[in-house]
Amino acid sequence: MHTNPIHHFRATRLLRMLGYIWQCFYSSCLRFWLKWFLRLVTGRCELQRICARCKAGALRTAQIEHSLKSSKSKVLRAALSLKENDLDEHLAQIIQEKRVKEQKDPTFKANLRQCLLQINGYSELFEAVEELRKQVFDSENKEHENMLLKLWDLLMPSVKLESRITKQWGNIGFQGDDPKTDFRGMGMLGLTNLLFFSENHTDVARQVLSHASHPRLGYSYAIVGINLTEMAYSLMKSDALKPHFYNTVSGKPQMKHFHHFYCYLAYEFDKFWLEEEPESIMEFNRYREKFHDKVKGQLQMPEVTLIMTVDQEK
Repeated sequence: MHTNPIHHFRATRLLRMLGYIWQCFYSSCLRFWLKWFLRLVTGRCELQRICARCKAGALRTAQIEHSLKSSKSKVLRAALSLKENDLDEHLAQIIQEKRVKEQKDPTFKANLRQCLLQINGYSELFEAVEELRKQVFDSENKEHENMLLKLWDLLMPSVKLESRITKQWGNIGFQGDDPKTDFRGMGMLGLTNLLFFSENHTDVARQVLSHASHPRLGYSYAIVGINLTEMAYSLMKSDALKPHFYNTVSGKPQMKHFHHFYCYLAYEFDKFWLEEEPESIMEFNRYREKFHDKVKGQLQMPEVTLIMTVDQEK
C-alpha cells in the first residue's frame, strides 16, 4: 500500500506543530510546576537531584547545563559564562538562590563546581582553539618556522631537508614546495596538531606516514592531517565534543586535550582508510564523510571516551 505524499507531508507538519506546542507548554508552565512538586517531595532543587542521581561525567554535566540554560533565574543562567576566578563566588550565590542546606547535601557544592568548570572550560577552550586557527602561519616568524622544521625532523629523521622551499615537503604530504600555503584554512592550529602528534606519538606518527606512502592506498599525510584538524574544530564548534570532554576531563579542559583528540582522529582515520581500501585518493571526500559520521555517532553515546589506543602488533 502506497502512502499519499501529500498526506504524509501534512501528517509530518502536524506532528512537528504538536511537538512545538508541547515543548512551549512544558517549558513555560508544566516544567515549573513539576520542579515545584519534586522540590516539595524530595526537599532538593533540580540541580541537587541531578547531582544525586547521575554519576560524574557527560550525563550529569549535560543535564546541569540544560537545567541552567532553562532556568528563569539570572543567577543560574549567568553560571554558564563564568571565568574560573569568579566560580566560587557565583557558586555561593547559586546555593543561596536555591536555598540549599549544605549540611544535608555535603557533596553538592563540589559536584556542581566540577560541572561548572567543565561547562565554562569548554567555552574557554573553544575560544583558544579559534584564536589559534585564526593565527596565520608567518614565514617571518621564527617560532613558526622552527615548528615546521621540527615537524620534518621528527617525521624524516634520516633525511636532511635540502632547503626551506623544496619539493621534499611532498614526502610528508604537503601539496607544494612551501607548506605555508597549506595552512591557510586552519592556520597555526593545523601545524600545532601535526607537531603535537609527531612529538607525543613519534613512532605512531611515522607509522601512519609510512601507510600514507603506500603505492596503492597512500594519501597526502599532512593535507589529510590538516583536514582532520578541520573535523576536530567543527565537532567542537557544534558542541559535539562535549560528551567526550565531560567524560575524560574531570575539571577544566586544556588545549592539550583538544590535541589528544586530534591524535585519536589521525590514528583512527589511518586505520579506517586502510580497512576500507578505497580504489583511489579521488574517493577521499566520500570516505572522509563516512569516517566523520562514524565519529559523530560515537560522540552521541553517553559514556563516550575517544582516546587513542595503539594496537599491539601481532
